Amino acid sequence: MAAVGLMLVAVIGLVVGKHDWHSDLGLPRPYSRACTVHADGEVTLNPEQMAHAATIAAIGMQRQMPERAVVVALATALQESKLENLAGGDRDSIGLFQQRPSQGWGTPDQVGDPRYAANKFYAALKKVRGWEKMRVTDAAQRVQRSAYPEAYQKWADESTVLTKALLGNATGAVACTVDGEPPMRGAAATEALGNGLRLDWGSMEASAQVTGLTVPAASPQAGWRYAHWLVSHATDHGVKKVRFAGLEWTAKEGAWAQIAQPDQAGQVVAEVYAAP
Repeated sequence: MAAVGLMLVAVIGLVVGKHDWHSDLGLPRPYSRACTVHADGEVTLNPEQMAHAATIAAIGMQRQMPERAVVVALATALQESKLENLAGGDRDSIGLFQQRPSQGWGTPDQVGDPRYAANKFYAALKKVRGWEKMRVTDAAQRVQRSAYPEAYQKWADESTVLTKALLGNATGAVACTVDGEPPMRGAAATEALGNGLRLDWGSMEASAQVTGLTVPAASPQAGWRYAHWLVSHATDHGVKKVRFAGLEWTAKEGAWAQIAQPDQAGQVVAEVYAAP
């Protein structure tokens, strides 16, 4: 019995000691509602975190920042807030990047807006001379001035996976499982989705229909950027399906699958839940 007890303790120790990225972030366990990103690695986020990651990446592209900047921004937000738009933090810190109004980052309402916060982060990063050649943690620290300057580096791998997917450098890489009643349907969902796309990506000619949106894509990379953004925001915008390049994601299945009759080439199609 003593030997069995020792073996049990050893097994428990191995399980507890093993690094579990999901537990570190307080993320959903398997079989719960979640978003999984596959792009030379795997990252799992909850829908709120996924939507914020997609917005941070899109704002970086709208500002014409290089891919490396998105990696730094996502690593920073993972460390500062776990990609959650926090109402408070250390002293007067607020939002995804825990920016402080007292330090000139903006008003509390402004830094609590994910788009504003991301824009401010990229603007500050751009002013750092030579940031492109720095380690992720060094570039982030030059902006954040944290008491823990090495903390951002531990998110470098995860932020690289997210960046590759969200910038369209991987196919069908973002898949979210969505359940429950959608927050909006029909025309309201379509309008909100279109507004969100334009705010994150800048001006674009998305075509609205009763059932959803059609977004033109100048290249496969651009198409997957928009497709992954749409899936990332599916939970908060009532998106039911997304189609691009012969593949379709559905909220019900939470996965991408081939379809028999793909939509017209160069178009990303998002279908929202119909109004009751």
